[in-house]
Amino acid sequence: MSSTGPTRHVVVVGAGMVAHRFVESLLSRADDTWRVTVVGDEPRHPYDRVGLTSFFAGASTEDLELARSPFDDERVRFLRGRTVTGIDRDAGEVLVDTGGRIAYDRLVLATGSYAARLAVDGYDHEGCFVYRTLDDVEALEAFVQRRSAELGRPLTGTVIGGGLLGLEAAGALQGLDVDCTVVQSSDRLMSAQLDLAAGDALRRLITARGIGVRTSALTTRLDADRTGQVVGLEFRDGTWERTDVVVFTVGVRPRDELARAAGLAVDPRGGVVIDQGCDTSDARILAIGEVASFGGQCVGLVAPGYAMAEVAATRLLGLEASFGGFDVSTKLKLSGVDVASFGDAFAETPGALDVVYADPVAGVYKKLVLSDDAKTLLGGILVGDASAYGSLRPLVGGALGGDPVAYLMPDGGVAAPTGELPDAALVCSCNSVTAGGIRSAVHDEGCTDVAAVKACTKAGAACGSCVPMIKKLVGAELARSGATVSNALCEHFDLSRRQLFDAVRVSGLTTFSAVIERFGAGRGCDICKPALASILSTLTGRHVLDGENATLQDTNDHVMANMQKDGSYSVVPRIPGGEITPAKLLVIAQVAQDFNLYTKITGGQRIDLFGARLEQLPAIWGRLVEAGFESGHAYGKSLRTVKSCVGSTWCRYGVQDSVGMAVRLELRYRGLRAPHKFKLGVSGCARECAEARGKDVGVIATETGWNVYVGGNGGFTPRHAVLLAENLDDDALLRAIDRFLMYYISTADRLQRTAPWFEDLEGGIDGLREVIFDDSLGICADLDAAMARHIDAYEDEWAATLADPEKLRRFASFVNAPTTPDPSLAYTVERGQPRPATADERTDDRVLIAGTTLEVRR
Repeated sequence: MSSTGPTRHVVVVGAGMVAHRFVESLLSRADDTWRVTVVGDEPRHPYDRVGLTSFFAGASTEDLELARSPFDDERVRFLRGRTVTGIDRDAGEVLVDTGGRIAYDRLVLATGSYAARLAVDGYDHEGCFVYRTLDDVEALEAFVQRRSAELGRPLTGTVIGGGLLGLEAAGALQGLDVDCTVVQSSDRLMSAQLDLAAGDALRRLITARGIGVRTSALTTRLDADRTGQVVGLEFRDGTWERTDVVVFTVGVRPRDELARAAGLAVDPRGGVVIDQGCDTSDARILAIGEVASFGGQCVGLVAPGYAMAEVAATRLLGLEASFGGFDVSTKLKLSGVDVASFGDAFAETPGALDVVYADPVAGVYKKLVLSDDAKTLLGGILVGDASAYGSLRPLVGGALGGDPVAYLMPDGGVAAPTGELPDAALVCSCNSVTAGGIRSAVHDEGCTDVAAVKACTKAGAACGSCVPMIKKLVGAELARSGATVSNALCEHFDLSRRQLFDAVRVSGLTTFSAVIERFGAGRGCDICKPALASILSTLTGRHVLDGENATLQDTNDHVMANMQKDGSYSVVPRIPGGEITPAKLLVIAQVAQDFNLYTKITGGQRIDLFGARLEQLPAIWGRLVEAGFESGHAYGKSLRTVKSCVGSTWCRYGVQDSVGMAVRLELRYRGLRAPHKFKLGVSGCARECAEARGKDVGVIATETGWNVYVGGNGGFTPRHAVLLAENLDDDALLRAIDRFLMYYISTADRLQRTAPWFEDLEGGIDGLREVIFDDSLGICADLDAAMARHIDAYEDEWAATLADPEKLRRFASFVNAPTTPDPSLAYTVERGQPRPATADERTDDRVLIAGTTLEVRR
């Protein structure tokens, strides 16, 4: 600072995230021109509004607090809990609620917005909240705890508004043990970001979490009891639902009242009008963030607010900068649900093309929007798997660089192009950091990991969705310079998955919170949580829905069933080796008939029952478990099937009992959790009718024993398995497969199948043989013991669930009507079996199935 100190004074009205960014940017430019006064009406330091939901996952108000350093600077005066009541433009002063005046050379309005409530009768009853500030969430938590204690039961709750914030609020209520329903006036969730197909996919994912969804529903009145406590909602169609707590997330309104009173230009729809330099109609006043209207639009996202803050700070320092418009890319931050939307998601650009991938079984919908020549990426939507968001978002407006299908296929499919991002590609939209900026941080600033890049550039410091791409860029630059590349699992764990597996095994820790406290940092993410869930399941043998670990599971694991395209579920009982008695066949037939389920014999020699509703799953599994069936784990990253031919028992070519061996293997490895699904096959002779060499582990009979092959798979990139050993007897075969599987489980990366794991293995097949048969690493005894523990600890997940009332609570179609069928499910009969009705079939007179009763419409 010069001896005379700053010569000019800027006053900032508002102390939120955008104001914090403005002050930080202004004071970080090695310029001593300005001193700053910040006036904030909350009695707190600026905090992360984007991460409010984490408050209900245990984060403290201190955890949410933004860095104090900008406001602790000696050039900054921070007035907390003060309100600016007026602006005297002629005098160049603001009036504060204490009666004083503060003179300014420049004034920055960063007053943000406030949460709106529906203008319906009863909106202000006790038990009605908005979801905007820390005060709001603290009040909501206190109310839920008090009210549930008064009533002696968990509460039912309603979130009115099914946008981004509404779904996060629903997740928060669920975290408070509130049975929650989201009410949306439009025909789909997140209608501002998602098309109809994506909205339907998201609805299935949300309901699978146990959160109810009601779309095309307009709330007309909120009712209260005699004490003024909200007790129910009435909708336009005349229906009424009970509720104990209501959260409004129906949008925000810019806090532009100061500007209006001061005579500044304000958009008719709200918001202080600004130009590309963030200047208002008064040359001495700027507006940034959610209060600013640019091009007739106000946007309630932090990324454009940060961009405005950078522009305003740059211009105050006498440099050129302009705001280029709103980036409305968003990513849902709700545990277990991945959703992202970016660029021209609705294909509004003339001539735009859609490339769509949908996997209803896995609950995945992905769409890329391309230019009419299919070369330029314009935008996209990702539901159920948003892992490509970090790679795709920076490419918007540029060449995609390869087959668009490659970006949409699941892990293990077609490899996406590996070309470098151009320096100008925007990697972190929240903080406007380009690929070139990250590369510069690595080379010029000496940043060697994501945390260092984050501290240096702010990339990844807001929503965090760009962290995987930052990690790739840092790794590539370090490798290019010859430095050691970090193989950390994610930003929360410096360990790789293999190292984390060993750390958990040695430490004996059994919960995610304990593991991250000891070996990690922060609260985890959608990368490390499922990975650690798999590790804990393997090492502890506990039920996937036990305790806090239940929240780590993927969507299908939450209800131990595979979600289908219409929101129903499939039921897949285990049929080891494809061998089944007539009595058990009769049970499956009777269950399918009683519940109107579609039945199909799968490629894995099982019978799959489709069309089960969520509330029906316990009843269906109760019948199956009673008849001796177990879960087939079709929903988990675990053993799927062991396929076999009939072998020497019946076939004249068979030389070994392949069915007996297949049954033995399936019962040995059932329920074994792994980094990815895996499959086995057993053929009774060299004719290979069971296609064993297309499996992760393939067993083929010989005259003197068994040959075992490893590292094969089908799918988008089929691979033949490689011969591991020949002519093994039964015991030697089991021992070899035991060690192979446990070695894979303990050393593979997250979501890595055996084929790519095997390709990366040091020493290849010879090195693997040395580990398994020669004990070159001295771990064979450990691998054998780990498999023995799994076999001893195995329990059928569905049998255990049926015996636990707490686990059964998650299987309800609607919070207030647990056994009521979902009215959105409709079926038609084809080839004598029910299948989901198309949109056209729902409106004509074809045969439909409603609930469990077959209705013929004439």
